[in-house]
Amino acid sequence: MDVCPVGSSDLSEAEEAEIDTIKRHRMALLEDIQKLKEEIAQVFAEIDCFQSAEESKMVQRDKDLCVGRKKFNMDPTKGIQYLTEHKVLSSDLREIARFLYKGEGLNKTAIGDYLGERDPANLQILQAFVECHPFANLNLVQALRQFLWSFRLPGEAQKIDRMMEAFANWYCQCNPGVFQSTDTCYVLSFSVIMLNTSLHNPNVKDKPPFERFVAMNRGINNGGDLPEELLRNLFESIKNEPFSIPEDDGNDLTHTFFNPSREGWLLKLGGRVKTWKRRWFILTDNCLYYFEYTTDKEPLGIIPLENLSVRKVEDPKKPNCFELFNPNCKGQKIKACKTDGDGKVVEGKHQSYKISAATPEERDLWIEAIRTSITQDPFYDLVSARKKKIASKN
Repeated sequence: MDVCPVGSSDLSEAEEAEIDTIKRHRMALLEDIQKLKEEIAQVFAEIDCFQSAEESKMVQRDKDLCVGRKKFNMDPTKGIQYLTEHKVLSSDLREIARFLYKGEGLNKTAIGDYLGERDPANLQILQAFVECHPFANLNLVQALRQFLWSFRLPGEAQKIDRMMEAFANWYCQCNPGVFQSTDTCYVLSFSVIMLNTSLHNPNVKDKPPFERFVAMNRGINNGGDLPEELLRNLFESIKNEPFSIPEDDGNDLTHTFFNPSREGWLLKLGGRVKTWKRRWFILTDNCLYYFEYTTDKEPLGIIPLENLSVRKVEDPKKPNCFELFNPNCKGQKIKACKTDGDGKVVEGKHQSYKISAATPEERDLWIEAIRTSITQDPFYDLVSARKKKIASKN
């Protein structure tokens, strides 16, 4: 049996050279494959890093958005400033308006307060906010329902005026020919809002008939009267379904106090136990609230100012006093509430509230602020002024 010697080959030199070439190509190819694997691994690592960074950015943005909403609900201007500084919102006023229009997580009272400001930027945001509402082919009540659901009207007459002026202008642009002027739309809008209150507020005993609604709006259409059919449709719509007013978080009164008419420390005389106690008072929305500490979220007492009067009084023990009283129901307890020692809300014990300020100047400022809150009826004042404007044109 023949055995091939070691190192012997049946291949020719040319064949062996070709095999060597193939081996070299194979080695080069394996090196290229390894490099490609490393490059692919690097790409995947970069993708993972990018996704992680993007997820981190999204998490941070959500955090900034959450903080910004809370800041907005406490102080709208600071909230918007925070959201723009942290790139959650751009400085584009229309983007800010769309953010307010969507209103996700935002307090409707805070939205209304911010939109009513007279700063030029706020006025542009108000205009853009109003233009977010599709009013075309809606009657006035339908448009008002949509508009008044997107925020809560503030209490200041000038803010209400600016907001309703913007509403009337945009409604007339969306529905040309319905009214002869924006003044007509403005006055009729207020008439509808007041009609809603008169028809659906349980405290209003004298419900206005349709004829009174017609009489209220005589001559507002550039000196002429509006079609009775139009007024009838508006009247019946409100009569059948009141406006839905957005309610904010009822368990947290904090937002109620972010922009008070007046606040400060005063001394209050007790109702049952006649001792003077230092309390932090806040005047807002036709109510006087008092707290034990400035950091308290819930007031110790709430005094609705409706039907009350205020006056200076003398007290032998305390200087600079003023008094809240009901001039029409002397001797009866004022309708107010307070928190008792067990934390329960109970009816107040006061027939009048005697309060002492630190100085005569502070007392007078409180009296003036309370009187303004008691007598303020911005809707009627604004309508009266606009009717005079319409009459002067004719």
